[in-house]
Amino acid sequence: MVNDSRTTGGPLPETAGPLAAGGLHGARADVAVAGIAVTGTTVTGTAVADSADDGDPADRLDVSVVMPCLNEAESVGVCVRKALAGLAAAGVAGEVVVVDNGSTDGSAAVATAAGARVVAESRRGYGNAYLAGFAAAHGRFLVMGDSDDTYDFADLGALLAPLRAGRADYVLGSRFAGEILPGAMPWLHRYVGNPLLTGILNRLFDVRSSDAHSGMRAFTRDAYRRMRLRCEGMELASELVIAARRAELRIEEVPITYHPRVGASKLHSLRDGWRHLRFMLLLAPRHLFVLPGLVLFGLGTAGQLALLPGSLDVGFHRLDLHFSVLFALIAILGWQLVLLGVFADVHNHAAGWQERRRWPLTSIHRRFTLERGLAAGGILFTVGFAIDCVILARWLANSMGPLNELRPALLAMSLMVLGAQTAFGSFFLRLVTAGPSGGHRRAGWAPATEPAVSAAATGASPSAVSPSSASPSSASPDSSSSASPADPPPAAAPPAARPVAAEPDDDAAAGDRAPGPVGAPGPVGTPTPDGGAGPATRTGPESHENDEDAAFLAAPAPVLGGIPAHQH
Repeated sequence: MVNDSRTTGGPLPETAGPLAAGGLHGARADVAVAGIAVTGTTVTGTAVADSADDGDPADRLDVSVVMPCLNEAESVGVCVRKALAGLAAAGVAGEVVVVDNGSTDGSAAVATAAGARVVAESRRGYGNAYLAGFAAAHGRFLVMGDSDDTYDFADLGALLAPLRAGRADYVLGSRFAGEILPGAMPWLHRYVGNPLLTGILNRLFDVRSSDAHSGMRAFTRDAYRRMRLRCEGMELASELVIAARRAELRIEEVPITYHPRVGASKLHSLRDGWRHLRFMLLLAPRHLFVLPGLVLFGLGTAGQLALLPGSLDVGFHRLDLHFSVLFALIAILGWQLVLLGVFADVHNHAAGWQERRRWPLTSIHRRFTLERGLAAGGILFTVGFAIDCVILARWLANSMGPLNELRPALLAMSLMVLGAQTAFGSFFLRLVTAGPSGGHRRAGWAPATEPAVSAAATGASPSAVSPSSASPSSASPDSSSSASPADPPPAAAPPAARPVAAEPDDDAAAGDRAPGPVGAPGPVGTPTPDGGAGPATRTGPESHENDEDAAFLAAPAPVLGGIPAHQH
């Protein structure tokens, strides 16, 4: 929604002078709005917005401030007025979009009266509210912030400065680099929860963030498209940081002041903290499964081999048969974790949640074929079976009398179980990467010469992608197109209920920079117009641990429906 007429000059009567209305409190109430004109939901300072002009509203609006709202009648009006004042002070044309997430206290009416454009989102959830607001926003720059008056929207200029100067694609307002006022953040959150979760996120995803769960951020519309956000709940805060890193956005942090909130907090410390941690772990199978599994497998194997000749004296204790059993268990468990990590990585990549692959996942996916997996499993099983045969021969030679061969028998059992796990796991990995027919194609790899067929470029409807071509079991993982290049482009279809993707030209340019899958689904599982796009060729600077990482940077995964946040 934009201005009904060209409005410039002095302030409206109701906004002249300090914004004392609406319960502004403390020193933050003295926000002057001289030189600002507000009509409906659009504020213009030095710029002018005119609905009479033809074209997309995004061509006329610089900034959209998006606020989720659930029963925030006490504070949402204050936040809207501060945001309008902040836009005017920054000298940009903008709007305030309040996403009503099912309020029952009249929050929507308060926001509208304060000058916001209200968007209704019936699906509850922090992520759902923001994704609806981003989709409805018209600005070239998107600013997000809570409507509980914890963030000072009057100082939007500092948050927007790196974007407007072209230095950054994504700006994080850091509370820990700025100031946290007394009573604004509980002790547990300030000194335990936020630092711990931020540290885990930085470690798992190779990012450097001082406040990964801040609620105030800004990014360009192109950056939003490249991040391809889809979390429905509180996990969106973590996903924003992870997706920005994955899309190789230029990231900058600016210090902000965090204020005590108005009204009761809706945050549940343990539940929401666990949801963030769960989301991060499920997106990092290398750390969750593979690395711990390799450590356990190596320890178990080395322990069994060390005890194979007999008991081992380690000074303070003598390791004997019981430790052989324990080491056998550890080795089997470790290898099972490695296999689960490989399966999880394939699933995440197919669903568009892939992490930056590093050893050993790159090596496994590059070298795996069903036949090699079966050969490795067969060798392990055969060696174990041969050891058992030797034990059987000794027993028969001893007239089936007493026999002390438990340590070799445990080693044989371990080898046979590992071989069987490897063989059956290879069948399963082949099934999820290539399907039951056709030649094997390594998950995530595609020939660079394969033509890209984008639904956005051809006018294809999102529903044009058949379920069979959208599933990882039938679509070749290294084939990035959801339709054959020979297929004629279908007729254009109406846009999806929640538009997310950009114009073809924008996505084509972003494809060279974004490591995320070009054909990944949009928010809450609605296919994006560029679903099924071809492989992205990376031209930007890269930083990898080895050459195998470069081989991974290829085509996107098959287009699948989004994964609801409650399933992460």
